[in-house]
Amino acid sequence: MLNFFNQSGKKINKKILLLSSDEQNYEKGDYKHFMAKEIDEQPNTIKNCVNEYIDKINKDINIFNFPFKEKEINSITLIGCGTAYHSCIIAKYWFEQLTSFDVSVDIASEFRYRKNKFKKDCLYVFVSQSGETADTYAALDLCNKNKMKTCSVVNVIESSIARDSKFVLPIHCGPEIGVASTKAFLGQMLVLYILCLKLAQKRKDISKKDYLIRIKKLFSLAELVKKSLMTEDKIQSICSSFIDAKGSMFLGRGYSFPIALEGALKLKELAYVHAEGYPAGEMKHGPLALIEDGMPVVVIAPRDQHYKKTISNMQEVIARGAKVLLITNKSKDEVYSENIWETIEVENTNDDLFPFLVTIPLQKLAYYSALKKGYDIDKPRNLAKSVTVE
Repeated sequence: MLNFFNQSGKKINKKILLLSSDEQNYEKGDYKHFMAKEIDEQPNTIKNCVNEYIDKINKDINIFNFPFKEKEINSITLIGCGTAYHSCIIAKYWFEQLTSFDVSVDIASEFRYRKNKFKKDCLYVFVSQSGETADTYAALDLCNKNKMKTCSVVNVIESSIARDSKFVLPIHCGPEIGVASTKAFLGQMLVLYILCLKLAQKRKDISKKDYLIRIKKLFSLAELVKKSLMTEDKIQSICSSFIDAKGSMFLGRGYSFPIALEGALKLKELAYVHAEGYPAGEMKHGPLALIEDGMPVVVIAPRDQHYKKTISNMQEVIARGAKVLLITNKSKDEVYSENIWETIEVENTNDDLFPFLVTIPLQKLAYYSALKKGYDIDKPRNLAKSVTVE
């Protein structure tokens, strides 16, 4: 049984939300590339998604027709590939922080080649922009054959993954033409976060007060994302250091670690330069050997409980000659370090939502690095928008 819903709980006309880029008139307008347009659209897509899922009057999340009883779910497995996989890792942190579920994350291309111990009390969540990702669909098909509880987070609701899932959560971000995902990534994160909040509320894992505070914060997210777009000048001035370097690193702890992975992936996809994302605490366990004089390193360090430790890791990197781009949130306090190459500050919000804001400058970094090298930004070499083969 496939369920589609709107704010009123009524079934929606599928034609209204058909998001296939092949069937939409999607013009670049004044933009040179679709990706630039899609990055700038993110405040609007965030706003649309929030309005679709959250009832302002009742201050509640509208996820209707959920086909599973919350008491029958004790664990969640999040499954995706590439950028979608990174959204799953972030969601794991949210689910662990806000709910009592046992949570795991799987790369879809590995999922069906292991001896999986399927559990009847597990909700399997499949994340895909196109809804046609071959490896993700194969993992879904395996779960269906074993009669598991399945849910999909997709952009195209008439896709194969959506059709074969027991429940569908659209990300409502509209067509995305650029091969390197931007607004769909934020949409995936947002829907996973909303699902997390709703399940936490249903299971009484968070108080009503905390639930309402987090819902209220979501209504301000679009404006915060819009302000995060205003880092363009600084990004353009520093991207040469990344494209001229032998390689670069992206470091973060907690919620920032998956964003480090995503930032590195974007730079690889678009600018064709080697970049790696690591947990900041892993530097001493091998990656520190790669640091050399002038190497650009992005350190994502919100002023949260991990801040001082991440700054300590950053100091080790600086001491070995790296050029550090620090991305943090605004504060009256000074950064606990010297010799930082460049700093980008995004707006303040609660820890849960920081990943949405810090993603923006990393998207811009990849975009302008590729632009400076003269590459085809919307169609990177060897890549496809929808990976329909293994």
